[in-house]
Amino acid sequence: MFDALGIDWKQALTHLVSFALTLWLLKVFAWKPLLNLLDERRKKIADEFDRIDKEKAGVAQLSASYEAKLKDIDSERRAKLVEAVEEGKKVAGDIKAHAQEEVKQLHDRAKADLQREVDKAKVQLRDELVSMTITATEKVIHEKLDDAKHRQLINRFIDNLEKV
Repeated sequence: MFDALGIDWKQALTHLVSFALTLWLLKVFAWKPLLNLLDERRKKIADEFDRIDKEKAGVAQLSASYEAKLKDIDSERRAKLVEAVEEGKKVAGDIKAHAQEEVKQLHDRAKADLQREVDKAKVQLRDELVSMTITATEKVIHEKLDDAKHRQLINRFIDNLEKV
């Protein structure tokens, strides 16, 4: 049957043996190293993915840690802000109390000064009234009375006027 097709047995057998020998040589010298190279590459890629997953987990953990720290910092900031506001209110209250005390002291001093001035003016007015009365009396009676006795009489008269 092969003769009818024009195939030479010897040549076909030689090709078949050569093909088998080539396959065996490729399997021994090329296929195993090629498979080993592919296995190494597959393992390297899997290790790289594992490393990336571990780094992702580390980054996520670090990110969560930073967010927790930011929340702590924010709560500390708010607490310090509240504390500063309270301190400000306290200082404002102290300043207000101090200012009110100063105003009260100034008012009391002004009141005391005014009372002293009024008392001084009363004494001066009394002395002037006595002098004017003595002068008027001398003009009316054309003679001079004893100054001490006259002052005593006028002072008594003015005291009686003040009581009324």
